[in-house]
Amino acid sequence: MLWNWDHNLLEGADDDVICPEGMEKFCEDIGVEPENIVMLVLAWKLAAKSMGFFTSQEWLKGMSELQCDTTSKLRKKLDFIRLYLNDQVHFKSIYRYAYDFAKDKDQRSMDIETAKAMLSLLLGKHWTLHSSFHQFLEQSKYKVINKDQWCNILEFSRTIYPDLSNYDEDGAWPVMLDEFVEWLKEQNSFRS
Repeated sequence: MLWNWDHNLLEGADDDVICPEGMEKFCEDIGVEPENIVMLVLAWKLAAKSMGFFTSQEWLKGMSELQCDTTSKLRKKLDFIRLYLNDQVHFKSIYRYAYDFAKDKDQRSMDIETAKAMLSLLLGKHWTLHSSFHQFLEQSKYKVINKDQWCNILEFSRTIYPDLSNYDEDGAWPVMLDEFVEWLKEQNSFRS
């Protein structure tokens, strides 16, 4: 078999794809929850096209680049894989990748529930305003997030101060982010 690993990830699947059941087994074997951000980084390294699935081609190419041919070798590389999150250029690439990876393939935009989950995973620990933005999305009219909005959320999180003092109303932010700032100012005025 072309999967040279110490367990079978292909039970119940065809020989060219690791399906969600195999992914669960794989996560268990490497000691990582499927929702752990390291799995997103690994999917990015493997250039996986669909969430919950790895093709044999994606797997072999990615694991070859990582120089891993066993579970134990990959387990030892997890800290190295996590380091990609600390590099701004790599993080931006992972963040952009996450959009296409997580959205339904037959949709142009990402549904809001998936977007909230992915934003929590990617920005939840690092963006001071993430919790407020999450609340804004909960209360907003938005049902989907398009790619432009997605990419601008990252830029906004990196450049706009938590007190919004450097936010320019005439800036080129998507309407969604302008509405978020307006909403946040209203929320803060109620608290004052």
